Amino acid sequence: MRPRSIDTRGGWSPLTLLVLTGQDMVTYRKLIYDRSFPMKTTWQILIVLTLSVILPYAGLARELPVTSPEDVGMSSEKLAQIKPAVQALVDNKKIAGASVIVARKGKIALFETFGMMDQKAKKPMQPDTIFRIYSMSKSITSVAAMMLYEEGKLKLDDPVSKYIPEFKSLKVYAESGNHSNQVRQMSIRDLFRHTSGLTYGFFGNTPVDKMYMARNVSAWDSSLQDMINKLSKIPLLYQPGTKWHYSVSTDVLGYLVQEVSGQSLDKFFKKRIFKPLKMKDTAFRVPAKKTERFAACYGPKPTGGLRVIDEPSESRYLKKPSILSGGGGLVSTARDYMRFCQMLLNKGQLDGKRLLRPDTVEMMTKNQLPDAVRRNNDGGFGLGFSVRLKDGKYPKGEYGWGGMASTHFWISPKDELIVIALSQYIPYSARLENTVKPIVYDSILKSKSFSQIPARDVTSEGKPTDVLRISFPEIMGAKSVHAAEVIQRF
Repeated sequence: MRPRSIDTRGGWSPLTLLVLTGQDMVTYRKLIYDRSFPMKTTWQILIVLTLSVILPYAGLARELPVTSPEDVGMSSEKLAQIKPAVQALVDNKKIAGASVIVARKGKIALFETFGMMDQKAKKPMQPDTIFRIYSMSKSITSVAAMMLYEEGKLKLDDPVSKYIPEFKSLKVYAESGNHSNQVRQMSIRDLFRHTSGLTYGFFGNTPVDKMYMARNVSAWDSSLQDMINKLSKIPLLYQPGTKWHYSVSTDVLGYLVQEVSGQSLDKFFKKRIFKPLKMKDTAFRVPAKKTERFAACYGPKPTGGLRVIDEPSESRYLKKPSILSGGGGLVSTARDYMRFCQMLLNKGQLDGKRLLRPDTVEMMTKNQLPDAVRRNNDGGFGLGFSVRLKDGKYPKGEYGWGGMASTHFWISPKDELIVIALSQYIPYSARLENTVKPIVYDSILKSKSFSQIPARDVTSEGKPTDVLRISFPEIMGAKSVHAAEVIQRF
C-alpha cells in the first residue's frame, strides 16, 4: 500500500530533503504520490517524516530529561488541561500559535506546541520555532552584567557617571523648566531595578516621553553610543531611586557591559552565556539558514482576528541591527530559554558550567526596591526580574518577566518550577500567561497553598473572562500602545 495522506508542507527545505533522502523536492512529491516509485524509497521518506517530528523533542530530552508529570509531583490529568485551554486561544484567534514548556525538579513534564508559527505559509508551530523575545532579553543582559560584578569590574552602587561621564550632569524634569539636580547620582543598581529615572518614550505621554520620541532614542538604525548621546541631553523623569518606572535602563546596562568587558554585546553573550548553556538559537538576528523556523508576529485586526505585523521573510531581524538592545533585541526558542532558566534555578550553573555564584543569583532574584518603592501591590523587583513578595494566588519568591510580543517565563524556587510560554502577539497580552499559570500551579500534587486556584480567571458573575490582565503599558501608567509604533521603535 502507498501512503496517500502525508502532508508535504511541513517546512522541509529542498536542501534538507536532498541531504536526508537523496532526492530533490520534485522527486520527493512523486515519492509520496506516484505509485511507480519503489516502496523502499517511500519508506525512506516515511522515516524522515517521523524523525522530523521526533528529533526536535529528542534534542531537548538529551539535555533536560523528559518525564511523566507524576515523577516530578504533578498531576497528568490536571496538567493536560493546558492543551484545550491554549488551543481555545488559537481557535478564538487571540493568538496564532504558542509553545509551552513546564519543567519541575530539572525535568520536562510538558512540552506542547499549538497553532501556527506562520499562518500565511501554513507552517505549524514547532518545538524549535524562533521567537522575538523582546524584554525577556533583559534577564540575559542582567546576568551578563552580574558576571562582571563578580569579577569586580562593576559595583552595584557605583554611579553610572563613572562609566558614562555625560550622565553626571543629568537634570530631573520640572514643569517650570527649572530642572533640578539629582539628589543622588543614578547608580548601576538603579539600572537593574528600573529606578534610574529614565523612561521608554512610547509607553507614556509625559513631556520627557515626548522628548524621547522626538529624538528617536532607541532607533533600530542607530547605535548604543547614539542612544547614550541622546539620553545625556534629556532630563530624567524622576529622581533616581524614588520610583519604579520601566525604561531603557537595561539598554544602558548593556552599553556598560560593552564598555567594561571590551567586547560587543553580541560577542559577550555568545562567549559567556549562549555557548556554555548551549543556547544555539539565541541571538540578535536570525541567520539565513534558520529563517524557515522564524515565526510571524501578529497584532489585532480592527474587525477582530489577527493580522501580520512582521513577516518572517521581510523582518528586520534577518539582518544584524545597528543597536544591540540588551533591553529587547534578542530572538530565542523555548528550548534555549528553558536552559537559561534552569541555570538560574540551579543557582547559576547547568551541566557543570557555572555562570554565576549561588549568592549572586539569590541576590538577583530577591526584591531590591527601597521600602517606599513598589512595582505594584505585591510586586517587587530584583536585579533583572519581577519578584513576588508574598504568598497568595501564586507563591512568594516567584520571579520572571515577559516580552512585548506576549512571551512569558516564570520560576518558582519554592516549587522547583520553570514555565516558558511563548507566542507572537503585539501589543503585549497576558492571555497566555493567565491561561497557563493557574493550571500549572493547580497541577502540583499535595500543594497546600495553591490547590484551589481556578483554571481560568472569571468575572464577578462567575463567567470566564476574556479581558486581558494587562501588561507592560498598564504597569507604567500608559493607556495604550500602538503596535506599529512598537515594531518601529522597540
